[in-house]
Amino acid sequence: MFKPDKLILTAGPSVTDLELRYTSDAVKNGWNENWNGYLNQFESKFAEIIGAKYAVTTSSGTGALHLSLLALGIGEGDEVILPDLTWVATAHAIKYTGANPVFIDVDPETWTIDPDKIIPAINKRTKAIMPVHLYGHPCNMERIMNIANEFNLYVVEDAAPAVGAMSGNKHVGSFGEFGVFSFQGAKMVVTGEGGMICTNDKSLIDAVRRIGDHGRAPKEGNPFWIDCIGFKYKMSNIQAAFGLAQIERLDELIMKKRTIFGWYRDRLKDIDGLLLNTEADWAKSIYWMPSICFNGEFPITRNQLITALKADLIDTRPVFPKVSVMKMWNEQDNPIATHISKNALNLPGGHNLSEEIVDYICRSIKLHLNK
Repeated sequence: MFKPDKLILTAGPSVTDLELRYTSDAVKNGWNENWNGYLNQFESKFAEIIGAKYAVTTSSGTGALHLSLLALGIGEGDEVILPDLTWVATAHAIKYTGANPVFIDVDPETWTIDPDKIIPAINKRTKAIMPVHLYGHPCNMERIMNIANEFNLYVVEDAAPAVGAMSGNKHVGSFGEFGVFSFQGAKMVVTGEGGMICTNDKSLIDAVRRIGDHGRAPKEGNPFWIDCIGFKYKMSNIQAAFGLAQIERLDELIMKKRTIFGWYRDRLKDIDGLLLNTEADWAKSIYWMPSICFNGEFPITRNQLITALKADLIDTRPVFPKVSVMKMWNEQDNPIATHISKNALNLPGGHNLSEEIVDYICRSIKLHLNK
């Protein structure tokens, strides 16, 4: 029977000879006139997969969110609606512009922004909705886009961990004015650090490129002319080489993530009061982070289970804290987000997991929950 000899981690990338070959080529030849060869290929391939006309790489998903909001002219005094259950970067990017985040509750089944809570949060200062495709599960984008169109609001999709997820028959990141992705090292598609912005609007992608490159706007033969306050949010060609290899393997990566979740589902589905983050019938999740939530009575708490599993050499992590409870914001009464943030945890989901390892993890979970 399997027993680990080192900690089973929550995440980990899949690296093959293709990544090594592309990055090696970028290191040897990706300079001077070839400085952006892999950047161009990565952006083009990514846009094609997502179903967007344009894509531009960035140094991080957070920077991509910031750039998207700036390109839309969102700033001081404006409000942007977002879910209270997300990584804090979503709220930080809004605050970077001078705008204010408005936190609303999430749907208890999908853990993503609850469309029913959006309209009551809209007022004359509202400029945009920022849905978050949490842990690889898509938001209900049909309903969100209907609301945005009715109230003339921008939509910036925070699809940071959801490359390849689908809401209905469309890829997330292809619905709103912008779709934003992250390639941080724990994600399914990685470049170490990095991000991507997708859009169908040429003027918006031009604005993103300009603002993200120090406001550069070549003039009269001068490549260093600047026409606005900008930022340095560029990705390197070497990172793009790694990213290109990853995105060319997207179907394989998604299939492994969905397979891992299926192993967990088959072993944990019959535990009364334990909820898995299973996809909705209108969605295709990539299951970036397979997760469970205590929805019933157990002899131990979520945090006690995390500690017990760590002793069994199983690394888990609590789901993101409810953002509005942090001291920078004003806490909002969003009970579903509160419940999930206090009672759910992410299980190991790295590509190196085998069915034998998942079986060991589930046996350990059942043992501790039945004490």
